[in-house]
Amino acid sequence: MNQYPWWKNALIGLVVVLGLIYALPNLYGDNPAVDIQAAHGALVNRATVAKIRGLLAAARLPYKRINRTAKGVQVRFRRAGVQMRARDLIGQKLGPGFHTALALAPAAPSWLRALGARPMYLGLDLRGGVHFLLRVDMHAALHKALVEDLRGLRRALRHHHIRYREARLSKAGVVELRFRNAAQAHEARRLMAQQFTDLAVTSGPHHALRAVMTPAAMAARQHYALEQNLTALRRRVNELGVAAPVIQQEGRSRIIVELPGVEDIARAKEILGRTATLEIHMVDSKNSLASAVSSGAPPGTRIYYDRHGQPILLYDRVLYSGDDITNASASVDPQSGQPVVNITLNGRGAAINARVTRHNVGQRMAVVYVEVQSHLKRNDQGIPIRGPNGRRVRVTNKIERVITAPVIREALGGSFQISGIGSVRQARNLALLLRAGALAAPVSIIAERTVGPSLGAANITRGFYATLIGFLAIAVFMAVYYRAFGVLAAIALASNVVLLVAVLSVLQATLTLPGIAGIALTVGMAIDANVLIFERIREELRNKNSPQAAIATGFDKAMGTIVDSNMTTFIAGLALFWLGSGSVRGFAITLCLGILTSLFSAILVTRALVNAVYGRRRRLAHVGI
Repeated sequence: MNQYPWWKNALIGLVVVLGLIYALPNLYGDNPAVDIQAAHGALVNRATVAKIRGLLAAARLPYKRINRTAKGVQVRFRRAGVQMRARDLIGQKLGPGFHTALALAPAAPSWLRALGARPMYLGLDLRGGVHFLLRVDMHAALHKALVEDLRGLRRALRHHHIRYREARLSKAGVVELRFRNAAQAHEARRLMAQQFTDLAVTSGPHHALRAVMTPAAMAARQHYALEQNLTALRRRVNELGVAAPVIQQEGRSRIIVELPGVEDIARAKEILGRTATLEIHMVDSKNSLASAVSSGAPPGTRIYYDRHGQPILLYDRVLYSGDDITNASASVDPQSGQPVVNITLNGRGAAINARVTRHNVGQRMAVVYVEVQSHLKRNDQGIPIRGPNGRRVRVTNKIERVITAPVIREALGGSFQISGIGSVRQARNLALLLRAGALAAPVSIIAERTVGPSLGAANITRGFYATLIGFLAIAVFMAVYYRAFGVLAAIALASNVVLLVAVLSVLQATLTLPGIAGIALTVGMAIDANVLIFERIREELRNKNSPQAAIATGFDKAMGTIVDSNMTTFIAGLALFWLGSGSVRGFAITLCLGILTSLFSAILVTRALVNAVYGRRRRLAHVGI
């Protein structure tokens, strides 16, 4: 007789039941929700929850429930319109100490959530949102590193009393030093070998030294720039209030940013691409500004311009920068009615600020806004210019503008205000950029794709019906061609789809359109194993074997062919996952998991069903195939 032992039947049944349970949450859909998380030292406690309840009640915004989560508070709603209004209200009233983000909360019943059953994430093409492909300007990153090395080298030479005639950075990225005699050049080279190991130094004529960055140091700086940009972009996206974003590296110089549910795409582009920070300088009140404008700035100073185009003479030395800012928030000055940004410094910045302002009461201190912009170089007709290698030429511009230069009235500490900002929107954007931190290198958006929520819903519907129609067509064909065995194969095929959805849900995979295509392809491929088995059974019956022997031989002999054919496809899926990216990887994951679940359902589930129908009959005259 063809029978499994009881424990094997029980194990197969348990796997199918668990698959059904963990696939169920995908049928319930999601509720629109707002996630509230603490930031910058704020706390989410009972008082915060009570305040949120009061705000929603006062605004007459109905909600389903408010839940405490591991990261903060989640408010669920029935309609997306109420969700949007609630997000704006809560974000405005709670202030910059909290992040508020739109989210989708699973609507599955509590008993499923208690078992850890959660639905799959929906990709951008199913949920709607915006996709950006960013390129990191590695040339600018290396130039910035060389500028930092040059500043450090000048300080080290002064500290060791090594006099030099010139220290500059050429356009070709070479640090050039000139000295008065060979002894000074020798001492400088020895110092650079000890303290500046990332520079390769060579001697030149007339007591000169030339230094370039070593290949290892270049690779390290590029890796640092990419990692720092990823961190800064994640912080900026959090400040934008986007739930479940995707920010990941692609290649050596590209970053993928996917923002589901984003409405203000223009602001998202503005925030993601800006490399902005602040620098604090002292104003030079000893030298004549008019003379500096006409004849050039004295050594150690530079001419800057404010937002009205008026020149101002500042010392080169940066007292502290945006790296020392721990918090920034935008508000309106109640006395002047003008937008301001409230700045909070870390310990180092606060100490410098206190020391400088204490010794310079009556002097002016300037806040300089620094931003690096990267854009394509175009000709007079607006067509991008390509270089000798065929790539588009990008131009990097550095914007340095004095925001404000007030007179120091008293010693300051770890917090102060910046005024002179054009509008409230500009103040909010500046505060966001300062809170998130500056990018280590400029980024440019080289590809953009937007998917509306209605299009995403249409994609889900079409993908679902495509898979359903394919399944029904296969089930009808199998039932007509293989009769009773075909019906059993269709039941096993349904269990395959359930198991695949369950595995994707347990892994919290992101379902995309290519992923749906992978599921549909798996449905078509999974039936191939049953076809091989059933045709082998038919062949054994034509050879006058008994029905029970034909069933046993059909399953056993077809096993090797089934495994071989599926393993070749599995290897191809692994290659797609390894070499592909984005949606290609999503397709590869679905394909590989679908092959594993189809092997389980076609071999074990189908045979368990066949054994249950035919296996207990000792004398079987014929089978329905």
